[in-house]
Amino acid sequence: MTEATPDPLALEVRALAAERDAVIFAHNYQLPEVQDVADIVGDSLELARRASASDASVIVLAGVRFMAETAKILAPAKTVLLPAGRAGCPMADMITADQLAAWKADNPGVPVVMYVNSSADVKALTDVCCTSANAVEVVRSLGVPKVLFGPDRNLGTWIAGQLPDVEMVLWNGCCPIHDRVNAEMVLVAKSEHPAARVLVHPECRPEVTALADAVLSTSQMLRYAKAMAKGEIIAVTESGLLHGMAKAAPDVRVFGVKPAMVCPNMKLTTLVEVRDALRDLAGEVTVPDGTAEAARAAVERMTAIG
Repeated sequence: MTEATPDPLALEVRALAAERDAVIFAHNYQLPEVQDVADIVGDSLELARRASASDASVIVLAGVRFMAETAKILAPAKTVLLPAGRAGCPMADMITADQLAAWKADNPGVPVVMYVNSSADVKALTDVCCTSANAVEVVRSLGVPKVLFGPDRNLGTWIAGQLPDVEMVLWNGCCPIHDRVNAEMVLVAKSEHPAARVLVHPECRPEVTALADAVLSTSQMLRYAKAMAKGEIIAVTESGLLHGMAKAAPDVRVFGVKPAMVCPNMKLTTLVEVRDALRDLAGEVTVPDGTAEAARAAVERMTAIG
């Protein structure tokens, strides 16, 4: 929580967390008031690692369903709560387990690297998962000439540019929020803030990453801002990160593109829903044992790399 004037609802959430022996995780794209009440705010890789290491009995995941599933896969003995049960991920829905099984059958022997933005069923058929923070390192670690990568074609294209000796066979999926950004939007932002450094998330199209001073995950953007100390940044990613960047580097001015990049699913979780989840132990996420066991190896390989 921040040191500003205490909010009664935030204080209630913290009291309930202590009562329930719970830890609250919030993704970098969550609403500011949800980020501020969380124990840990981070990207998918950070939240996955923290879930695995947490001593708490209950994990409240302020994010979307695949994140809560990942936490449950890594911490099967814990109660994992998703406050907004309707919070999904359009990208994760762009590939199913049946589709992945057919794709693998058409490419026998080719390892599968699947972005963590995928369902537990898909992870169960995956050799190793990755996040945007460690995707290049994950693919490089395999030491193979060809990889099946999904569901994000833009992240896959970015990896291919960093590893030209690896043939990246890409699934045709994307994050609708990042994919809708075009070069013109970035150029307009640059014209308005000519001194700003341009940081672009690798879920963006190649024409957008080509305009970047650095292509970074959300956690990497935060570290970049801290290292700058002063200056200006154009952060081409979901708008929720701007709150965290302002807290991490208060002397750095951070701008987004227009129109703002807002993921409606990431904004579904309210502080009231976090309170209700803790109070009622509501929104529990489960993953069938067989699926979780099959997916765990792929996720654990991800958390060990990068």
